[in-house]
Amino acid sequence: MMITVVPHNPAWSHKYENEAKAIASALGTAAVNIHHIGSTAIPYIFAKPVIDILIAATSLEDIDNKSSFLKALAYETMGEFGIPGRRYFRKEDSAGARQFHIHIFEEGSAEITRHLAFRDYLRTHSNIALQYSSLKRELVRQNSSDIDAYMTGKDPFIKATEADALTWRARS
Repeated sequence: MMITVVPHNPAWSHKYENEAKAIASALGTAAVNIHHIGSTAIPYIFAKPVIDILIAATSLEDIDNKSSFLKALAYETMGEFGIPGRRYFRKEDSAGARQFHIHIFEEGSAEITRHLAFRDYLRTHSNIALQYSSLKRELVRQNSSDIDAYMTGKDPFIKATEADALTWRARS
C-alpha cells in the first residue's frame, strides 16, 4: 500500500458533514456527538485523504446493536481493532481506496478528550500543526510503502503534542 499525504482540501469538511448526516441517521440516539478529527480536520496541513470521524456513543452495546446500519452504508466492522473500549469501522470507495474511518467510544471516554484536544490544539497552534505536516511529508518521502514505519515515525510527535494539548485544554 502506498502512503500519500496531500495538501489540505477544503472539500474534506463538506465530505465529513455529508457522511456525518448519514451516520447520525443510521445510529439515531446511540450517537451522542459526531466530530471530524484527524489531519483532514486541521486546515493548511498535509494529510492522508481519509476522513476520520469520532463518535461519542450512549454505549458500545448500543453501537454493536446498530452496526448493521453502518454496514448498510458500506462500512466494514472492525471491532476494537487494537484499542480497548473502541468500535472501529472503515469504508472504501468502489476502487478500493479508503474514504472514512469511524472511531466510536462511550461518552465520557478519555479517548474522546484526547482526540478532540489534539485536533483543537493543532487548529489553534498553526506552528505546531505545520511541524506535524512537515514530519508526515518527510516520513512519506523516506518510505512511502511502509505504514508501520510511518505510524511509528509520527508516534513521538503525537504523544508529546497530545500531552501539551491536554494541558492546554485543562487551562482553557
